[in-house]
Amino acid sequence: MTAHQDVKKVVLAYSGGLDTSVILRWLQKTYNCEVVTFTADLGQGEELEPARKKAEMFGVKEIFVEDLRETFVKDYVFPMFRANTVYEGQYLLGTSIARPLIAQRQIEIAEAVGADAVAHGATGKGNDQVRFELGYYALKPDVKVISPWREWDLTSRTKLLSFAEENQIPVTKDKRGEAPFSVDANLLHSSSEGKLLEDPAVAPDEIVFQRTISPEAAPDKPTEITIDFVHGDATAINGVEMTPATILTRLNELGRDNGIGRLDIVENRFVGMKSRGIYETPGGTILLAAHRAIESITLDREAAHLKDSIMPRYAELIYNGFWFSPERRMLQALIDTSQHSVTGRVRMKLYKGNVVCVGRESPNSLYDARVVTFEDDEGAYNQQDALGFIKLNALRLRLGGQIGRRGGAL
Repeated sequence: MTAHQDVKKVVLAYSGGLDTSVILRWLQKTYNCEVVTFTADLGQGEELEPARKKAEMFGVKEIFVEDLRETFVKDYVFPMFRANTVYEGQYLLGTSIARPLIAQRQIEIAEAVGADAVAHGATGKGNDQVRFELGYYALKPDVKVISPWREWDLTSRTKLLSFAEENQIPVTKDKRGEAPFSVDANLLHSSSEGKLLEDPAVAPDEIVFQRTISPEAAPDKPTEITIDFVHGDATAINGVEMTPATILTRLNELGRDNGIGRLDIVENRFVGMKSRGIYETPGGTILLAAHRAIESITLDREAAHLKDSIMPRYAELIYNGFWFSPERRMLQALIDTSQHSVTGRVRMKLYKGNVVCVGRESPNSLYDARVVTFEDDEGAYNQQDALGFIKLNALRLRLGGQIGRRGGAL
């Protein structure tokens, strides 16, 4: 028996676009198996019913089209933002954090419909193949994974279009030419990569940006908002309580209108190469600044510094696809514990691409005006205590300095 004959039913992560439509038909022909399609609404801003209709056109009997926006923000985005997560100092991981949710639902659907395989449309050069497949194997160790881009001979756009035409797969007119760049989007961000963006020395054209107006075109008057947090998660904007997905949607609108969240970076992919990407994360950029602001008055110093020290490792785990790993879960438990006191309100000013905290308050605030005041603190702080503190901390430096003066090593 060949590996192709072993597969009876496969669940495909299906967008309805050209590539995954070609994959759908290729799976039917190459594996001679039943294909189940799964299309997730993660807030990418596209109409998903055409994907259902296209799947029906290919004879697919089991079609899953699901709105996962609330789950995405509540169970994936918010936990990540509790850690103030950024990869390589800048990237807010908009694509990375979406992949484990898609992988999880694919496996759940595979279990429900009795499928023995799952398939995705990620190429053999990128990070997404790793993220999808690490998720699959963590959740269903014995699952068969099909990655068409690593198997087929459709290695050029011409071959892909020829296959589409031979198999009556609709191809829009603009798809016949070379797309200027590729786009991936969800409720947290949009990313644009490839083609005219591949030269990192060339600034992106304004046509690349889809979720933000330019900072220069933003209003001359700042926008001021408040964001409420409960245990580290945003719960309300301007005093109006909202669901997680609604909050992020509203922050996206505010960020878009004020030119906030644009990023042009060259990042290190897990597979070993460097990649240039143009990212737009308007709501996430505001949320990150606000969350750090409320933590500044509610987190103990050492707790905050510990969080900051583990954040790069946590970010790397998400970027590399290890969301379901034991080490990510362990770090998450530590991070979530730190958020018990992170409750309060932050006032933010949004202006021409900038996000500035202009006020923060919390019933759990550790900021004590009596201690920090330059005026009479009425005995709240004994300045003489600093003498012993300094001498104890200076002891090893003084001992080392004495050795150094005698010509010894530092």
